[in-house]
Amino acid sequence: MYEELQRPDSGTQERAEHGPLAGFTVGVTAARRADELGALLQRRGAAVLHAPALRIVPLADDSELLAATKELLDRVPDVVVATTAIGFRGWIEAADGWGLGEPLLERLRGVELLARGPKVKGAIRAAGLTEDWSPCSESLAEVLDRLLAEGVDGRRIAVQLHGEPLPGFVEALRAGGAEVVGVPVYRWLPPEDLTPVDRLLDAAVTRGVDALTFTSAPAAQSLLNRAEERGLLPDLLAALGHDVLPACVGPVTALPLQAHGVDTVQPERFRLGPLVQLLCKELPGRARSLPVAGHRVEIRGHAVLVDGELRPVPPAGMSLLRALSRRPGWVVARAELLRALPGAGRDEHAVETAMARLRTALGAPKLIQTVVKRGYRLALDPAADAKYADA
Repeated sequence: MYEELQRPDSGTQERAEHGPLAGFTVGVTAARRADELGALLQRRGAAVLHAPALRIVPLADDSELLAATKELLDRVPDVVVATTAIGFRGWIEAADGWGLGEPLLERLRGVELLARGPKVKGAIRAAGLTEDWSPCSESLAEVLDRLLAEGVDGRRIAVQLHGEPLPGFVEALRAGGAEVVGVPVYRWLPPEDLTPVDRLLDAAVTRGVDALTFTSAPAAQSLLNRAEERGLLPDLLAALGHDVLPACVGPVTALPLQAHGVDTVQPERFRLGPLVQLLCKELPGRARSLPVAGHRVEIRGHAVLVDGELRPVPPAGMSLLRALSRRPGWVVARAELLRALPGAGRDEHAVETAMARLRTALGAPKLIQTVVKRGYRLALDPAADAKYADA
């Protein structure tokens, strides 16, 4: 798993080799399929910081699922709504482990079986069953509309829960007169080791990551809960509202963040591939690009593109560069740059040392000018002075 920050090897990279996410750091909160998401991001050049924000209770150990399964065997429902492929497969596997697999499948063959989307449909068919209907939108809202249009008064409906309750869905069915039985196929709990989560939170509030990805609503809620426990929730929300891009796989995943006023980005198709493609578009689009000393300079999270060539920059250097780029072409005093350096203390010599390393990292020393007795400035091209004067 990607628990440690992994940066692309910068020493031998050629221009054509860096991907669209080169120079950016992306946080991954997923507990499931994290390796797949991390690999997709790294193949496009991103550094990945993985911290599973939750863990899944093993199905076979879950007494609530066993109790719900026995209840459905004793009193057969009219409708079963399957919401996730992993949950449906896990339910059948757990029932097999309890010696209830065949009786459960026999019951399911005689009910109206609704699948939320194609992956769930595949899991149903792999179990030797056939769904009665599945929405094209993969939306539970469409499933709910169908059930309410059919009429649910007096009907017994089993709903496979996917890690957390579905209050709006369940309440609407009950308001329509249905008897609803929740099937808790797995439950989310906080991770046993909170160190990676805390590391990710610290990186987010200090802008050490450029984006946070969320693939489930419980993961988003778990990260928010941990931030609140540590007294970091206001700082996290401020980061997500401005500097750190919150990217969610779909609208349901985004709900806990939206409840705190955080605007998120989501792909049109709720899949990992489109989520990564969205980041490939959004993050470079947010990067600052400036004409400096005859070069095109694009400032990314932990690296800079100089005329298209990726130049990794140490954290202290990135802090200085961001301070200089807030008002490109203007002189920034050493005292102000010292405040921008994390943990620099009061010695302005730290600015000179970090600046020398920054110039070396950029590979073009003339990008940054020293203004004697005043400070430093980006050597913004004369034609761009007017455009960026009040930036």
